[in-house]
Amino acid sequence: MLGDFSYSNPTKLYFGERSLEGLRKELPAYGKNVLLVYGGGSIRKNGIYDRVVEILKACGKEIVEDGGVMPNPTVEKLYEGCRRAREGKVELILAVGGGSVCDYAKAVSVSAYCEEDPWEKYYLRMEDADNKIIPVGCVLTMVGTGSEMNGGSVITHHGQKRKIG
Repeated sequence: MLGDFSYSNPTKLYFGERSLEGLRKELPAYGKNVLLVYGGGSIRKNGIYDRVVEILKACGKEIVEDGGVMPNPTVEKLYEGCRRAREGKVELILAVGGGSVCDYAKAVSVSAYCEEDPWEKYYLRMEDADNKIIPVGCVLTMVGTGSEMNGGSVITHHGQKRKIG
C-alpha cells in the first residue's frame, strides 16, 4: 500500500442472541423522540418489532413510525421521512431491517434539516453536509450490504431514472 492515511469507523456493534439488549445501553444517550424506520412488515411477523417497541417504551422514548421502506428507497419516500423527522422533532432514527432500511435512515438523518433539495445537494452534487444531522442506530435483521458500517446511502429517483449512493 502506498501513502499514509488514517481511517476512523466509529460504529459500535452488538453481536449474539442477546444483542438487542445493547439497545437499552445505547438509548439513554439520545433524546426522547425516535423515528422508528422499517420495511414492509416482516419485523412484525418475526416479533422483533414488538421487542424493539417494548425496549423503546421502557427507556421512555416517544415513537414516530415510518414504515413501508421499500427495497431501493425512492426520493419521494426520502422526502416523506424528512417531513416525519422534522414534525416529530426526532433526536434518533432507529432503522430495523436490512440494508435498504439502513440506507434510508442515513439519508433521512442528513437530509431532514437540509435547507435545499437533498437529492440535488447530496446525490447529484455530492456535497458535504453542513446542517443538523440526526443520529442513526440500526437493528439488523439480515446481513448483506454492510450498510450499517458506512456513510453511504443509495436512493432511487424513478423520474430521472437514477439510482445513486
